[in-house]
Amino acid sequence: MAVQRPAAHISVEEPDERLLVEAAQRDPRKFGDLYELHFERIYAFVSRRVGDRQTAEDVTSDVFHKALANLPSYELRGAPFAAWLFRIAANAVADQSKRAARESTAGAGQSSEPDFQPDLEAIEHRARLFRLVKKLPDDQRRVIIERFVEQKSIREIAQALTRSEGAVKQLQYRALESLRAQMEGGHA
Repeated sequence: MAVQRPAAHISVEEPDERLLVEAAQRDPRKFGDLYELHFERIYAFVSRRVGDRQTAEDVTSDVFHKALANLPSYELRGAPFAAWLFRIAANAVADQSKRAARESTAGAGQSSEPDFQPDLEAIEHRARLFRLVKKLPDDQRRVIIERFVEQKSIREIAQALTRSEGAVKQLQYRALESLRAQMEGGHA
């Protein structure tokens, strides 16, 4: 059984974040900095719950749209800005789930509500993985994204990169080994 570490580094709002929030409240064009700071964790939270990439992108977009729209009424109360975003995300996922259940006739057999409590450790893990993928060499990053996000075949990727299938497999192997080593080694 995994022991969840206390999220002390998340529970106290960083001074820089406080300044970003205040700046965005004065000038909504500065919201982009908050978006960049929190996108990966919010997307990881949402994608883990909806399971579909397109839906996760739509819901995440909705979360940030709602956050921007309600930013003037956000009050700094000592809790991190991320907690507010997670609450918006949990509500957006619940709303999306309810919409999907209404639209689906197959949803009649489901009786349990999905768990919307944020698993901060899992969210941080996914966000870290997203950051590490961004740091891969261009060809490796492209192979990983096309293979695992876009779910393309080795053959399709090889054609797009004008490389052999063996070369694409080697790029994928190297990228996965690099990611594995960095995730296990604790490097950000």
